[in-house]
Amino acid sequence: MGLEIIRGRSEGTQVKILVQCLQSMEIEGTLYVGYPIISSSDDTFFVEALLISKENGLIVFDFPNTNEGLNKIKDNQDSMYFMLEAFFKKHEALRDGRDLAFRPCVISFFPSRENTPEQEPNYFFANPDSISEVIYCCEELDDSYFKALAASIQRVTTIKPRKKRDNVKKTDSKGAKLKRIEKEIANLDQWQKKAAIEVVEGVQRIRGLAGSGKTVVLALKAAYLHTQHPDWIIVITYHTRSLKQQLEDLIERFTFEHAGDKPNWEKLLVLPSWGSKSDPGVYSIICEKLQIAPVNFAQAKAQYGMEKAFEGICDEVLTYLGSSNSKNELFDAVLIDEAQDLPSSFFKLIYETTKYPKRIVFAYDELQSINTISSLSVKDLFGEDEDGNPLVSIQNVENEPQRDIILPVCYRNTHWSLTIAHALGFGVYREGSLVQMFDELHLWNDIGYSVEQGSLEWGNNIVLRRRNDSYPDFFERELNPGDAVLVPDTFSDEISQYEWVSKQIQKNIQEEELDPDDILVVFPSAIHAQKQFQKFSKSMQRRDLDTHLAGVSTGRDIFSIRSSVTCAHIYRAKGNESPMVYILNAGWCSIGYELIKLRNILFTAITRSRAWVRICGVGEEMDILQREISNVIDNNYTLNFRLPTLTELKEIRTIHRERTDEEKDRIKSGEKHLKELSALLDEGLLSPEQSLELKRLLAKLEHLS
Repeated sequence: MGLEIIRGRSEGTQVKILVQCLQSMEIEGTLYVGYPIISSSDDTFFVEALLISKENGLIVFDFPNTNEGLNKIKDNQDSMYFMLEAFFKKHEALRDGRDLAFRPCVISFFPSRENTPEQEPNYFFANPDSISEVIYCCEELDDSYFKALAASIQRVTTIKPRKKRDNVKKTDSKGAKLKRIEKEIANLDQWQKKAAIEVVEGVQRIRGLAGSGKTVVLALKAAYLHTQHPDWIIVITYHTRSLKQQLEDLIERFTFEHAGDKPNWEKLLVLPSWGSKSDPGVYSIICEKLQIAPVNFAQAKAQYGMEKAFEGICDEVLTYLGSSNSKNELFDAVLIDEAQDLPSSFFKLIYETTKYPKRIVFAYDELQSINTISSLSVKDLFGEDEDGNPLVSIQNVENEPQRDIILPVCYRNTHWSLTIAHALGFGVYREGSLVQMFDELHLWNDIGYSVEQGSLEWGNNIVLRRRNDSYPDFFERELNPGDAVLVPDTFSDEISQYEWVSKQIQKNIQEEELDPDDILVVFPSAIHAQKQFQKFSKSMQRRDLDTHLAGVSTGRDIFSIRSSVTCAHIYRAKGNESPMVYILNAGWCSIGYELIKLRNILFTAITRSRAWVRICGVGEEMDILQREISNVIDNNYTLNFRLPTLTELKEIRTIHRERTDEEKDRIKSGEKHLKELSALLDEGLLSPEQSLELKRLLAKLEHLS
């Protein structure tokens, strides 16, 4: 692997010289530049460079002024050492009795030999000529402490589970397996480290699968920026309201790790993208600052339609800004989660209201878009200049913080459930054409698939499998594919489905040692969710099981409640996760005239699961999904299909696209007439011999099939 470099704050000249020196050496480890921040009760210490490696242990570099006396340099080393010792001693996993389990090393680095003092016991001084010798005077690090040390530096030790799970008594129950999974020390992988710590002077894009850590990464970055720049106005925004609870909790914990204090919520704002006068969001705050009246959802829907409502009102504000001669830069940095669900006009609005150099970070997953699948072009999102050139660039440059980062490892979903989710989401094994496809085929590699047969070229046959390095090994150690994804036989009616699920939930809690708030029940249809929940809750009540419908039985921003099973429609469930997920009435997503949207809903529902998922449904619609899932299992959890040609891809997107309100009305009217026509045929009042129009319709249907 060699030396991995993570760049936080910008590098000074001496730091750049050190980086060049270390790059020329054969070091296996990670060099953090401008990171971390270590706080004590008296002071905050910004580390300019820190190296962690098994061979050389933990090394912090100091960069003295050349006119500083030796005593001052040694005092600085002492202060740094004691701050490091005090910080790491807070972590139980890094202690050996009363002492720190390893000895940190502090090296003062000078630009040339002439300025470098002579070595003294317990003090290390180095320059470009001597660094390779001095660095190997530092103590190596025992393997047993390396993972915990990395976690403490990355500030992810607070992600460890808050639940003790004292109710778990069995060794092989679901609760026991979950307890072991949750005890795994969380370390950021090489991609997450860059995404969380590296800050660019401009726009940064983070792409990743569901469960790849995008939300955690954004929370870490928000806490890091807030600690570095407590006077900045920093916004972290999102589409799903129930994310607020999770984001605020993560940011508070990470900020405490950095600064030893809670965040200043007047400077660090966690806001939904829309908002209103009574419940602020990014859009409503911008309107307030510009002294224009914000538009609520009902008004926006009436003017622009449901799907274009937010886009329309953001365009209105952009038009106002375009006519204004004054600068309206409100924010120092903006971080956007769930970017796939937000319109380009919102991004342009953020760009216009963010101070130079436009520090905007956006994270997204194409397949978690409920509406469609598409790559987000920065030109489309942020606009272009007068010459037609993109206003922003996310081109990665060597030896600089990364502007475009992909997170390929999925830590939430098992590789079995993710393969099934992708198969259903893309329609790999459905009868007929695919439902959708990436614009860029190399994304299959980027998100953790390997090509077992064929090649990633339009029109080719291909077989894809999840790579072993795209998921943590504890899934195969603790779980098995048949239980990780369970699809019961199709139910004859809704009530029998609800009875089976409530009985399974009772078993999960009473026999398998899961807690009620470990369980999430997802209703794919937002429109029918409340009515379906009322029926389902009766089945739960018959078994004395508490349950709630998120956002209805609770406050708008509350998702889970301790000792209660969470139920949610897909728009509330999105952005959240749970160890056990039940998807009810899943067949609703199997077929329809907006199939991209329906299959993305199904994909999103499946990927809420951190361990187990049950996909349930009724009737012929569920039979369709049953067959597709069986094909995934029969193909040994691979995706075996033919990639469309570009012409076919265009046709697929046209067929399965989202419809306008007018088109939906016409389709509903057509379906009504078809039912009437079917009734006439059944009653013998009409036959093809009697109607030329009917003959033409039957011929057209035969051609399409």
